[in-house]
Amino acid sequence: MALKKLSLLVAAVTVMALLAGCASGNGSKENGADKSIKLAYVAWDSEIASTYVVKEVLETKLGYNVEMLQVDAGPMWAGVADGSADAMVAAWLPTTHETYLKDNEGKLEDLGPNLDGTKLGLVVPSYMDVNSIEDLNGDAGESVNYTITGIEPGAGLMMKTEAVMEEYGLKDKWTLLESSSAAMAQALQDAYDKQEPIIVTGWTPHWKFAKMDLKYLEDPKGVYGQDEQIHTFVRNGLKDDQPEAYAFLDAFNWTPDDMAEVMIKIVEGASPEEAAKEWVEANADKVDAWLK
Repeated sequence: MALKKLSLLVAAVTVMALLAGCASGNGSKENGADKSIKLAYVAWDSEIASTYVVKEVLETKLGYNVEMLQVDAGPMWAGVADGSADAMVAAWLPTTHETYLKDNEGKLEDLGPNLDGTKLGLVVPSYMDVNSIEDLNGDAGESVNYTITGIEPGAGLMMKTEAVMEEYGLKDKWTLLESSSAAMAQALQDAYDKQEPIIVTGWTPHWKFAKMDLKYLEDPKGVYGQDEQIHTFVRNGLKDDQPEAYAFLDAFNWTPDDMAEVMIKIVEGASPEEAAKEWVEANADKVDAWLK
């Protein structure tokens, strides 16, 4: 009888332990789901800086598990629009990503600008004797083999540059060389170190302006548009599903100087994670303001 009671007691304890384990497991799964978020971004130095800072805050201050999705601009917009990504802090408006915004109108939510004072255009070293895009119709092209060094194909900046070449009558003679943001920056640095001529597609904020003496070519026809903003977009429904993350993303806002600090650290050898962590720790007051 005693053995039977002991067996029943052991069985009861085992069942209770299993139930407790199941409850605990379900709770962890639920909490894990609540605390997971996917950030989409393009591999521009500026967007790497901002997205990794957002990741650092989400993980270390709010306890989220963040998945990073590095894609081109088109898939970045499409991913947030169809819900395969939760958010991006890399939407350049009103000009650079104008087409992507129109294609996805109503499918995602604009939380407004997270950075003011951006610009894009054709960039050259200041030692070059050329000041306007109109000058490229003269002899300026010979020194660079009538080539503009660009970034990733499909980027908004590349599409605008194609429009520039059309508008200024450069299409027949000039080539827009597709590469990547990193390859463009390296080509610029190599030419600059040798004091050689080069023309690249460029944008601000970017670390190259802190490292080199550069200038934008004037765009008298205004094809590149005026100064822009970088916006934060989230998928529809994120506010209800992830209110804490939504509130932070809505509050996230910093300056070109803030962004440049992170970019320069990365260029000087720090990983994006290290640079973001260092910036977040050194700017606790700004981070706290985002989380209030």
